[in-house]
Amino acid sequence: MIESFPELTTERLHLTEIHDSDLGSVFELFSTPEVVKYYDLEVFQDVVQAENLLQLFHSRYQSASGIRWAIRLPQNGKLIGTCGFNSWNEAMRNASIGYDLMPEYWSKGFATEAVKGIVQAAFLGQLPCGSLHRIQADTMPGNQASEKVLLKLGFKEEGVRRDCLYIKGQYVNLKCFGLLKSEFRN
Repeated sequence: MIESFPELTTERLHLTEIHDSDLGSVFELFSTPEVVKYYDLEVFQDVVQAENLLQLFHSRYQSASGIRWAIRLPQNGKLIGTCGFNSWNEAMRNASIGYDLMPEYWSKGFATEAVKGIVQAAFLGQLPCGSLHRIQADTMPGNQASEKVLLKLGFKEEGVRRDCLYIKGQYVNLKCFGLLKSEFRN
């Protein structure tokens, strides 16, 4: 069994475990077309889809293969997005990162702040995956806001993997970004 879920606090955010009581907020988040535009999910139509996603997040953590936090406003505990490591490999000391945010919180620095918090914790060895050496992120063509977050945190664009993902009835390229522990600026 994995240790207790690590909570993180940044200047304006609280990153916590996603609970069953967050089901409505998770459904709202992933039923918003703008949120899933660059996501490998269809827009949620039924709350069962949110339940399944919560189960996936929980199972990744329990199997020590990944972690997903709720991004919350500390003043009211409201879930405004999620972020985390979709996968990690403790032996290889690397992980793949992902994040999402409700549109009304875009362009306010919240995604950058949340991602910085989890990247810092990972590089400092404060997470169950141990101290990571490399974190990778993939973006779909056109997702300039996500690329801006990554570049602001020091991720380097490493190339394009052509037609590597089949989603929403088409093949898409993915831009790969990477950040090494030695490159991270606190």
